[in-house]
Amino acid sequence: MNALARRMRQDDCERLDTEIAGEGVQLDPAGVMLLPDQRTLIVSDLHIEKGAAFARRGMMLPPYDTAMTLTLLERVLARCDARRIICLGDSFHDRSGAERMPDIYRQKLVALMAGKDWVWISGNHDPEPPAGLGGDTCETLALGHLVLRHEPSAAPSRGEIAGHLHPVAKVRGAGRTLRGSCFVGDGTRLILPSFGVTTGGLNVLDRAFSGMFARKTATAFVTGMRKIYPIGFGSLC
Repeated sequence: MNALARRMRQDDCERLDTEIAGEGVQLDPAGVMLLPDQRTLIVSDLHIEKGAAFARRGMMLPPYDTAMTLTLLERVLARCDARRIICLGDSFHDRSGAERMPDIYRQKLVALMAGKDWVWISGNHDPEPPAGLGGDTCETLALGHLVLRHEPSAAPSRGEIAGHLHPVAKVRGAGRTLRGSCFVGDGTRLILPSFGVTTGGLNVLDRAFSGMFARKTATAFVTGMRKIYPIGFGSLC
């Protein structure tokens, strides 16, 4: 079963309870983070309209990424009791993504936003507020001991919740190598996986992550079909 099919079947799943900088959080196998006490859901790197952006540059991708990403988001919201949704940047693949989005997808996204406090964190792909969609836009957002932004700081940053790097983890065992999207953290900060269906990923052992986490406690929280699998960096490849 491919990764997209697994994500479509995550209605019956088990969240992982953990702490980031002393704040209780839940990691969901769909690749979203929840602050249950605040009824807040955090998702990163939707990259809506990526296929259309590539098509405008002559690089043809299947034109279904926006539909599938919004369907996955709809399913997550349906099973999470969240009143506030925070999108951690690169929600749209480029500056004109929201404006160019076909009406059928715009209507679906507006319906998902209805009745919720919706926050867009500015990303490097979408630094301006999404045209015509409403919600609040900011560069950073403080929630208790947590600070939410799109791009993670290069140096250790207590309480930081970020996206941008699309972390994935590789594990070797039983004669084969398994690769999956993951959260990555060390108890003081966390980077979320990308949520968009065509976003790709970067190995957490890549030098882009170097120095961000305490090596002894650095953990890849790999997303499975129905649960999260915490794996220490020493077991990754």
